[in-house]
Amino acid sequence: MAKARALDRRRRSVRNIRKITRTMELIATARFKKAMDRSIAARDYTRQLAKLLANIASVGAGADHPLLEVRPTQRAAVLVLTGNRGLCGGYNSNVVRQAMGLLGQWGSESVGTHVTVSGKRGISALRFRKVAIDAEHTHFEDKPAFAEVAPIGEAYLNAYIAGTIDRLDVVYTQFTNIARQEAVVETLLPLKPPETEGETPAAASHLASQEYDFYPSASSILEEILPASFQSRLFKCFLDAAVSEQVSRMVAMKGATENATGLIRHLSSQFNRARQTQITGEIMEILGGVEALKK
Repeated sequence: MAKARALDRRRRSVRNIRKITRTMELIATARFKKAMDRSIAARDYTRQLAKLLANIASVGAGADHPLLEVRPTQRAAVLVLTGNRGLCGGYNSNVVRQAMGLLGQWGSESVGTHVTVSGKRGISALRFRKVAIDAEHTHFEDKPAFAEVAPIGEAYLNAYIAGTIDRLDVVYTQFTNIARQEAVVETLLPLKPPETEGETPAAASHLASQEYDFYPSASSILEEILPASFQSRLFKCFLDAAVSEQVSRMVAMKGATENATGLIRHLSSQFNRARQTQITGEIMEILGGVEALKK
């Protein structure tokens, strides 16, 4: 009887866990859809801004802009984007692994690093690995706002122009589609000189001169667009990280719910066998008592 009761208690416990994982799956699904819409919208905006930047730069403007200056890397800034919560599969661990590889590379080359981490999971993981963290952010959830990201980007822009840092790498999970998210290292500073794909420089310059009238000049306009392009790319990294976290949590909770269902089925089978064995034993005891009375 004790075994059957223990199996029944365990089955009830697993059923309660399944309710929790199923609820978390539904919440992650709802958040994922909203986050994905924001990420796709930001991706389209970033692409159009890059196209505009390429057309303006094709007339020869901004070749000496400080944000395009490539310098020997003596001081590198690393921004690591993780989540505040777990239960999302390998989402956080994959980003931390990429970050440790990058920091190990800079360490072997004797390059100084300024490490900024967003997300409680990344902060605790890097602290456990004895990594010195210079700045922390824990207020970004599944809906990062541009107004919250902009001050971080502005600080990096000022530091790069002032020469405090020579490079900015962002370690985050890039969202491609619902079936593919990959932890990557993306270099945002220095900005790569924009190129017009599939066109010669002369053709691109002719195209830009046809599409735009520059006032007061192409260089002054580029002064505004280059920082805006950097800010949009940085914001897109935050959005990709947010949507990738929700996808990972949705998949992890779906798998946990399915595993719980299988475990409940297995425990029910064991409980039925234990109960059947118990009933059979009780019947045999009754029959044995009857036979004893007959004698």
